[in-house]
Amino acid sequence: MRKIKQWTAMGLATVMAMSLSACGSGKTAETTTAAPAETTKAAAAETTTAGATTSTEPVELKFSWWGGDTRHAATEEAIKAFQAKYPNITVTPEYGAWNGWEEKQSLNILGGNAADVMQINWNWIESYSQGGKSFANLEDYSDVLDLKQFTPESLDLCKVDNKLMAVPISLTGRLFYWNKSAFDEVGVALPTDLDSLYKAGEAFKAKDADMYPLALGEYDRMILMVYYLESKYGKNWVEDGTVNYTEEEVKDGMDFITGLEEKHVIPTLATISGDMADSLDKNAKWIDGKYAGIFEWDSSASKFKKALEGSVNKPGQEFVVGEFIKMGDNNGGFTKISMAFAVGANSKHPKEAAMLINFLLNDEEGVKIGSTERGIPCSAAGLKILQDNKLGDPLTIEANTKVMNYSKFTLDAKFEHNDLKANPDGVYYKVFGKLSSKELDSAAAAKELIKGVTDTLEN
Repeated sequence: MRKIKQWTAMGLATVMAMSLSACGSGKTAETTTAAPAETTKAAAAETTTAGATTSTEPVELKFSWWGGDTRHAATEEAIKAFQAKYPNITVTPEYGAWNGWEEKQSLNILGGNAADVMQINWNWIESYSQGGKSFANLEDYSDVLDLKQFTPESLDLCKVDNKLMAVPISLTGRLFYWNKSAFDEVGVALPTDLDSLYKAGEAFKAKDADMYPLALGEYDRMILMVYYLESKYGKNWVEDGTVNYTEEEVKDGMDFITGLEEKHVIPTLATISGDMADSLDKNAKWIDGKYAGIFEWDSSASKFKKALEGSVNKPGQEFVVGEFIKMGDNNGGFTKISMAFAVGANSKHPKEAAMLINFLLNDEEGVKIGSTERGIPCSAAGLKILQDNKLGDPLTIEANTKVMNYSKFTLDAKFEHNDLKANPDGVYYKVFGKLSSKELDSAAAAKELIKGVTDTLEN
């Protein structure tokens, strides 16, 4: 997994650009299942691009993923299509919101009870693969899973001990989204730099003390603080396995986050907690325009848009992709593999599990159904299918294009380690919670954050 640290966000953007312009020659891999007894002869004459077939013996697979309602609906539809194509395979879905999902799934993975097919975060490969033992080596099933549709670089990022632990689904990064209707109501422009962001805070407070131009949870604050530091100092957050910022520089970042609260740009964490919502997209203050902005992954924003569109109290709100806010002389932000599909090492049917992954990522029917619910595809075949059919959420496409053109910094492989980002016991949650509640000042918060990250990097 050290290769992860060597491939920069610039490389990710380059791969994305190459895929957008040159993936037309990618051919979708197809697999076929033997037909029922009365059509066995006809089925025997069929072959796949990889020359692979599967038996008619009944197979049961479990498929787990997290996401919003639109991803759930699309994935369930794709499962039905897959089962229609392979009548002997039954797929049982298991899905939910992100909150608490990693903790639950990590126990399943490490306990040998993982789902056959899993949507996983990129960092899970390092955190839970147990040296390449927790997930099946997908290169063993290349007869039914067309790996040629993925760049060697992106596949290398998913390897442990030279074994392919997962297949990348998409590339992603964070950017700003705004409820333009709320900004129009307040009478202030969408932010493009720190001055306009601070002016928005003043205007929102003057309009309504319960309105804020931006809302950030603990993990969001960590990512935005790194964005600020990268913009100002021009350095990766972590370099060669070590935090690349001094305590004084991180204190500057903590002061920035505290300043956002003091300038009424963001609500305190106690305020957000008091809203009693499982996630921000389900928060009534977001739905009704009290919180007017987010800093979110381009692959996850559609659920926020849908939530606004479903508002009863304020129908017709306009959700837009914002510009990157200039916070220094550099373009802050990083890109990463958004998520990946893996097969549990405990699966009794790894070949059929790999077939499901191929259907979702490379097969025309599966790709059309999934569209951009998990971001812009890494698969050249998948990307071409969407382009040829003019499919995909325009918002996701616009956001992903902006991210890939702007964010150039490298994401450390352990940035998303569960010891750091778990809610509520991860280092990020503890430090930013204490900072918001004034239990820690910025200097103490910087010291505690650096120590927590360093401990994780060294383990």
